[in-house]
Amino acid sequence: MSEVRVVQRRRSRIEVEKLVAEFEASGLRRDAFCQQRGLSVAALDKYRRRVHQVPRPSATQMVPVEVIASAPEQASGDAGGVLVVGLRSGRRIEVHRGFDAATLERLLTVVDRA
Repeated sequence: MSEVRVVQRRRSRIEVEKLVAEFEASGLRRDAFCQQRGLSVAALDKYRRRVHQVPRPSATQMVPVEVIASAPEQASGDAGGVLVVGLRSGRRIEVHRGFDAATLERLLTVVDRA
């Protein structure tokens, strides 16, 4: 008695991106879309995570930085010496002169995990 197995080929990155875009444009629930396409819900979820995953820079990878000159009214007083880090998520971290470096390091560790 012989066993028959269906071996599916691996989808390319472009095929995965197209499939996810079609799902998101379809307005269908995941199970309905997957049933139409002969795809498991788990596979669609994996593809969606892969497509929407924001690549994190490695420790040696350079990231773009924008240096913004202070406005004249901020140049004097307590506003001077402020470091602002804008994250891709839209969150901002502001560090003022005299900050606690250990606390900032713990905060960045938590943000990196998110």
